[in-house]
Amino acid sequence: MSFELLSLETVQDIAKDYGYWAVFFGIALENAGVPIPGETITLVGGFGAGSGELNYWVVLCSAIAGAVLGDNCGYWIGKIGGWPLLLRIGGLVRITEAQLTEAKTEFRKNAAKAVFFGRFVAILRIFAGPMAGIVQMPYPKFLLFNFAGASIWASVMVSLSYFCGRLIPLELLISSVSKFAIVALILVIGSIVVPKWFESRRQKLGMGD
Repeated sequence: MSFELLSLETVQDIAKDYGYWAVFFGIALENAGVPIPGETITLVGGFGAGSGELNYWVVLCSAIAGAVLGDNCGYWIGKIGGWPLLLRIGGLVRITEAQLTEAKTEFRKNAAKAVFFGRFVAILRIFAGPMAGIVQMPYPKFLLFNFAGASIWASVMVSLSYFCGRLIPLELLISSVSKFAIVALILVIGSIVVPKWFESRRQKLGMGD
């Protein structure tokens, strides 16, 4: 799942022309906060390795390196001046400062989990790095969870497309991964919203007593 600014055909052409660099820069830009289909580019790279056009290990290393570098760029952008920028962007889409402050507080409570598991959710993958910088997550801790998450995510995505790409069409593979990402996003939102709802209900019942 990603913001599809590029069609699958375009992504395939880019991967064919630029190979490993396409994988590296595609996922690096997405992790830095640019809404491009880095996940799709990575899957196309793994698919290319499965067909013998690219080397599996080089694709994997390119994906890991791009993910780590991109998230690091996002982290420092967020740490240096991300909050004022986020407030301006929020104002453009009618998100209040109070709402953004609440989101920042929630992220701070779960920063390590968000950086690690956010790899598997497109929206979190784009914003995890900048948000980690905004909440001033300690850099060594960020680097640890960033690298661990990037390694596992890249291994899953590249291996999945490498092996499954031999059995099913690329379009079906990408569609299946996108559906999984949507379910993951719903679960993430639910894990935040549902406990808050129960807490709100508990407080209201307590006041009633």
